[in-house]
Amino acid sequence: MKINQFSEQIYDQEDLINLVMAGHDVNQYPDMLVNHTVDLETAALILEHVPTFVRYDEAARDSMTQEQFDRRCQSRWYMPQEYQGLDIAAHVLSLCQTDQELQRAGQELLLFQERDLFNLLRYLKFLVDVLRANRCIWGVGRGSSVASYVLYLLGVHRINSLYYDLDPQEFLR
Repeated sequence: MKINQFSEQIYDQEDLINLVMAGHDVNQYPDMLVNHTVDLETAALILEHVPTFVRYDEAARDSMTQEQFDRRCQSRWYMPQEYQGLDIAAHVLSLCQTDQELQRAGQELLLFQERDLFNLLRYLKFLVDVLRANRCIWGVGRGSSVASYVLYLLGVHRINSLYYDLDPQEFLR
């Protein structure tokens, strides 16, 4: 197995055989990156049918910038349809109770929108809902993320940045 500059695992034919022999169902990993030199016809004989691997083209991937890689990854997050279509701005604003909260949330939402991060907010809403539904415990909050009132409203952390007068620019640097 090879690791590229983005820390993605690239599997070759021997890796696939080893996974199958160890009892792993490689067909459960549709986004598995497989080296472009792997002969999928031979792999089909070994794996019984051709999985839906993503072919890894080293030359194309190596020319990708970090920003392009991040955009590609963000577009492939698993998120149920109900969250993908969620008007996250309206949802966040509906959680506000005072004019001061509305103003702060609106200001932060504009910053998130400028950075094209609404999908991230949708995913965080989904993640927090899953954590709550499964009665998981997560931290109170740490680092610069606690400066975001929007993340507080979504339940990502429990530090009210309005109460402590934390600057949202600290988070979105």
